Amino acid sequence: MTPQPNAAKNSIKFSDWPIVQLPGLSAQDCAQLSECGINTTVQLLVKANTSEKKLALANQLQKPLHHVQKWVALADLARVPSVGCQFCGLLLHAGIASVNQLAQTSAHKVHQQILKLQVSTMQRRDLCPPVEEVSRWIQQAKTLVSKSQKAS
Repeated sequence: MTPQPNAAKNSIKFSDWPIVQLPGLSAQDCAQLSECGINTTVQLLVKANTSEKKLALANQLQKPLHHVQKWVALADLARVPSVGCQFCGLLLHAGIASVNQLAQTSAHKVHQQILKLQVSTMQRRDLCPPVEEVSRWIQQAKTLVSKSQKAS
């Protein structure tokens, strides 16, 4: 599933991805989530949108709570179209755990965190997305946060 094209520059739609595309989930994890009626990232966000629901899902799946919390964080970050499933894991490992947090962090700071992660884990600066791309992530995150606040 690919993000829908934007109708206008400031009018973005959040992305919904097949759960199997989230990084770090095993085939067994995906099968168990599917048995619970969770096949997409949005379905995961809806079924685990409170602490109580996350705990209930973890118990139902017989998984540690922190696994479900990680999956929800990845699904949340994947809502940003330019982040998607390709970069949500990178952001999470760089210390960004939600769309709200991404929207409130400067592009320079996020870029530096990602660069530090890439250099420390892979000794490769060239794998770090350019600061312009990080800025696009943040702008789209701000738009999503703004839309969700208006809908509330």
